[in-house]
Amino acid sequence: MRLRRKLFASKDPYDCTKEQLFLDACRENIGHLITHCEDYKKICEGLGVRSSEDISGPEDIPVIPTMLMKQHDFRAGRYMVMATSSGTSGKMSHVRFEFGALMAALRMSIKVTRYHGIMTARPCRYIVMGYKPHRSNKTAVAKTAYLTTFLAPAISRKFILKHTADGYKPDFESIVNALKKYEKGRFPVRFMGFPSYTFFLFRLLEERGLSFKLPKGSKVMLGGGWKQFYQEAADKETFYKLAKKTLGIEEENIVEFFGAVEHPILYTDCACHHFHVPVYSKIVIRDSDTLEPLENGKTGLVNLISPLCTATPILSVMTDDLGILHDGTECPCGVKSPYLEIVGRVAPDDIKTCAAGAADILQGVKV
Repeated sequence: MRLRRKLFASKDPYDCTKEQLFLDACRENIGHLITHCEDYKKICEGLGVRSSEDISGPEDIPVIPTMLMKQHDFRAGRYMVMATSSGTSGKMSHVRFEFGALMAALRMSIKVTRYHGIMTARPCRYIVMGYKPHRSNKTAVAKTAYLTTFLAPAISRKFILKHTADGYKPDFESIVNALKKYEKGRFPVRFMGFPSYTFFLFRLLEERGLSFKLPKGSKVMLGGGWKQFYQEAADKETFYKLAKKTLGIEEENIVEFFGAVEHPILYTDCACHHFHVPVYSKIVIRDSDTLEPLENGKTGLVNLISPLCTATPILSVMTDDLGILHDGTECPCGVKSPYLEIVGRVAPDDIKTCAAGAADILQGVKV
């Protein structure tokens, strides 16, 4: 995967001049997938794509809905690591990563986190608002949260979700006790994990009349989404106000990540809290009825594209997120690449047709 290596070696993670290299890397990827994954080959041929020469732009790449990935285990060769989605819907996607994908992901993570000032040499204490590692937990969100604690040297790690005989249970009391201790220390504290549990902690502290002034440099880093607590999601203004009130952490020290196990690209919000699209990926917003690409500024289904992985056909995936792609010039932060705004999610019934269509091709096309 020579072109993938070249793409992920880009010095500027938001370089807008790599359009042709990105497309060529995608063609390289789809050429590999068609010859190494029979199921993916059937889907491609059913959609009229028989080789990389049939791809004139990222929007032409056959799309696999994440819902189908939760129903069918796609494999495209040898791998080193496997991660699963959270399984909140009852079924999980299984995504496998080969050595080249892991190295590309490492280079991407270093460049993006350095760009946003998250990777530092200053030690800190981590409070992970997510799963404590356990051999039974293979979810990508658990692995990602733990790996994030290596972005600055870790003095200690505390986890809110602890494994018990009855599964994972939140332990808010241990976090409150840790805050009482950390407030008196000189090392910054970094929160990392689910925004839901972080927000629930804020509310708990507010209800108890507790507030802390954490050491300078402390941050709140959010990733993994609201999952089953989606209906309780707080607006950003409320979240930022509570972070300052309960922890003394200002808005500029709150960082949010966006991604998915089926699209393991690191999207990090800018100073204006926008998710600019990095050089390693493209986003196509599609009409929810016709699946035709929409122009920037229109609301539709979010189609995520990246040539990161070859062990699993996740080159182009369709999420159940509704989003808007904005021109980068609309953001005053200075990054020129487009940015994604997530505006909601569609109900499962509304996206079944798309998943069923791909499943029909998979079942019905003769090779």
